Parts: sequence; C-alpha cells; structure tokens
Amino acid sequence: MVQLNSNELNTMAVATILIVTLTILWLYKLTLSSSKSSLPPGPRSLPIIGYLPFLTGDFQKQIVDMAYTYSPIFKFHLGSKLYVVINAPELAKVVVRDQDKVFSNRDVTIAGTVVSYGCQDLAFCSYNSNWRNLRKIFVHELLSNKSLEASCSFRADEIRKTIKNVYGNIGKEVNISDISFLTEMNVLTSMVWENTSLKGAKGIHLLKDLQMVSSNITDTIGLPNLSDIFPSLARFDLQGIERKMKKMHDKMDEILTNIIEDRVKYNSKKSQDGDGHEGKKDFLQILLDLMDQNEKVSLSITNLKALLLDTMLAGTETTATLIEWAMAEIIKNHNVMKLVQEELTQVVGANNIVEESHISKLEYLDATIKETHRLHPMVPFLVPRTPSKDCEVGGYTVPKGCCVFLNVYSIHRDPRYWDNPLEFNPERFLTNKYDYKGNNLKFFPFGSGRRICAGIPLAEKMTTLILASLLHSFDWSLPKGIKEPDLSEKMGFTLRKSKPLLAIPSQRLSDASLYN
Repeated sequence: MVQLNSNELNTMAVATILIVTLTILWLYKLTLSSSKSSLPPGPRSLPIIGYLPFLTGDFQKQIVDMAYTYSPIFKFHLGSKLYVVINAPELAKVVVRDQDKVFSNRDVTIAGTVVSYGCQDLAFCSYNSNWRNLRKIFVHELLSNKSLEASCSFRADEIRKTIKNVYGNIGKEVNISDISFLTEMNVLTSMVWENTSLKGAKGIHLLKDLQMVSSNITDTIGLPNLSDIFPSLARFDLQGIERKMKKMHDKMDEILTNIIEDRVKYNSKKSQDGDGHEGKKDFLQILLDLMDQNEKVSLSITNLKALLLDTMLAGTETTATLIEWAMAEIIKNHNVMKLVQEELTQVVGANNIVEESHISKLEYLDATIKETHRLHPMVPFLVPRTPSKDCEVGGYTVPKGCCVFLNVYSIHRDPRYWDNPLEFNPERFLTNKYDYKGNNLKFFPFGSGRRICAGIPLAEKMTTLILASLLHSFDWSLPKGIKEPDLSEKMGFTLRKSKPLLAIPSQRLSDASLYN
C-alpha cells in the first residue's frame, strides 16, 4: 500500500476541494444559463441599461415592429425591468384564461400610482378583495341596466346640445376630436354629478378645468419614465413626471372634493327641509348612498374619488378618440358612409332624431365601430399585467414581477387571422359576430378575463349614440384641397391620430326644427 505523507495529503485535499468548487460553479453557471435560455427570445441588451440605447422616439411603435421579428412572444430589458410582449391569440389565452388569476395584477408605473390615489381605483388596484368590491360596485350599481336606463335622459340632452352646436357651424371646419371629447365630458359630468348646485358660470369653469386636467393626465401617464426603469433613481424624478402628475392629481382631487362637498351640503339641506333625493340618481349619489351602508359595502372616500376619476378619464379620452378614428375612416370610405346613412334613414327615419332605442337595430354601424376598434384599438397594449409567480407561456418562462404587454394592435392586424387586415372593411363583422366580451382572442379591444374593461356597456352606448347622431343629422366632407383624411398614428397609452380630423358638416335632414 502506498503511504502518503502529510504534505501530499494536504495537496490532495486542496485539489479535491478545488475540483468540487469548480464543479459546483460550473453546475450553477449551467443552471443559470438554462434558466436564461428558457426566457422568450428578444433583442440583445447591454449590461445594466438593457435595450434602452436602441429605443427610438416612438417606443410603442417600435414594440409593434419588433413583434414581426420575434412573434409570437418576445422579451426585452429596460434597465432592471424585464418586459414580455404577447403577440398571438393562443398565447393571450394562457394569460387571460388559463392562468388569468396569476396575471390579474397590474404593472403600475409611478405616474399611474400617483393619479390613482395609490392604486385605490378599479384600473390599477391589485387583484384582491378591495378590487373585487370596487368592480362589484361599478358593474352592479353604476353600470347596471337599471342605472343606465335611469341616466338615459342625461345622454340624450347633451347629445342634442352637440347637434345644435354643430348645426350652428354648418359650412365651417369642425374639429371632430374636440366635439367628441366635449360631448363625452358633458354626458359623463351629467351622469356623474348632475344634481349639484355647480351650474352656470361656476359649472362651465369647472368643466374647462376638468377637460384640461383629464387631457394632461392621459398624456403624462403614457410617457416612458426612467424612474420606472431604474427604481434606484426614482427619488430624483429626473424627468419630472412624478412632480407633474402630483400637480395634476392635486388639481383633480380639488375638483372632486368640491363636487362631493357641494353634494353633501345639498343633501343636508334637503334633509332638513324634509325632502329626500328621490327620482333619478346620478353616479355620485349612488356612491354616497353606498357609503352610508357601511355594514353592507366597504367604500372609502378615497375609493369614491378614484372611481369617479376612472369614469371621467377612461370614459372621455378613449371614446372621443374612437369616434375620431371612425369618422376619419367613414369619410375616407365613401361607400361605408353611404351604407351607414342608408341604415340610419331606414331605422331612425328622415324626420326623426336618433334615440337609444335605435341602437340595437343599427347593425352596419355596429360593424363599422367594431372594424374601427380592430384597426385602431384605443389602448394598443391594454393595461400592462404582472404575474404573481413564475409561470410558463408558449414554452417560455415568464418571471414573477415582469411587465406583460398584450399586443392587441398586432393581433388585430395579423394576416393569419384577418383577410386583408389593413383594409377597412366593416362587412367582416357582419359575417363573423364578434363581441366585446373577449371570448374570441382574435378581437379583444377591451381586454379579456378578470381585468376586462368594466365600462364596456357605457362605452358601447356612447360611441354608437354620438356617431349615429352626427352621421344622421349631417353630411360630412373634408376642407377644400384635402382629398382624404390623414390616418397616421400617434402611439402612447392610447392610439391617437397624428393630426386632428377637421371636417365640414352640411344639413342632411330637411326639417330644421330637428336641430334645436
């Protein structure tokens, strides 16, 4: 037997330890490499800063273009943040159905957190009992069939005012986005807090402030923010986005506080006089009544404000933008305008105004609106989600805490699912009865699953009612020298037209009294 001295034994021990250590390091590296390789494909990134240096000025458009290179799923890093983009219906199904609960939380930016009262609203709140309670209130109390029917007169009155206003501008250029936004804002403010003393000059001033703040919030929330990409830099707020959003949030909070306090005083006075607030109730009164039912409903004043904020922001910007896109496509496609107006004449009548009772019968207009949603989805990536644990989508690992985009824009234009996808063709929705419930993931402009947009019933009514009224009451043409509308896009949180649509109305109905 060979005898080893102590030095040899020590040498062997060191070598053994070294071999074991190197083996462990190699196995760790192999495991790490295997883990990395299970992530979706995507562009190469630089250390620390990721893909940031390669971004163009049009971040959202760049994501759409990347889908054609890395589809159906890809990833990219911005700083320490991992983003995963889903570009196919079968993979979207995994997110919104098969693993819907895992993906039910929102990936909220700093700006989104600020404006939503620290995620106390319906749009950005985490998936928990508070969110379920808010959604129940919103869907069953505010947007129930009974509530929407009770607020029918609010919508009718404001749309008639718009028609009268446009009639006063016959032969002149009209900004479609402006009139749509103003109509929607007037309708929503009537539905939300009609029964207040904030009337006259004071009410007009409040409405202008609300319009300005709402528009600024929507613009700001879609801006890329270095503080979201590099959390360690958040305290410096290098781009000033957090400060800007706080300023606008404070202004919005001041408006909402004044409205609520005015209503509380009004109710107190009515109570002292022995009167209640019987009859039709606006949204604010419904929410205040629910707050008094503490034993049944958990609703704080912050939740109340956040729900009102959601209603105003989501209800104005997206609907007005959709109407502008629809009008642009209808004016461009003369045959579509002809068919829409022929249907309106048949359903509504040449000597009548559009009523909500007509909406369900306007099949071709409904198809036209759906085709607009397909080609120009209002929120092209929906509201981003984040998984609550590591999971698998399409054979790839999607890590806990990453940001997941559902690329509705690309899915709606994918030639695998749509014939001539870039052509505006409402007829495709007459032969295939898609709805807005997210059941068919080739078409889901409002999302799908637990976090589907709660405001669909109101959005559907408002879009159809405003478009039907504008197209039934007026013929529309472009300003002299312009052959067709500009359809170039400006991508942000919402999908807007790069240039506003200016159109000239002319009287279509023979009875002038229908415009009063």
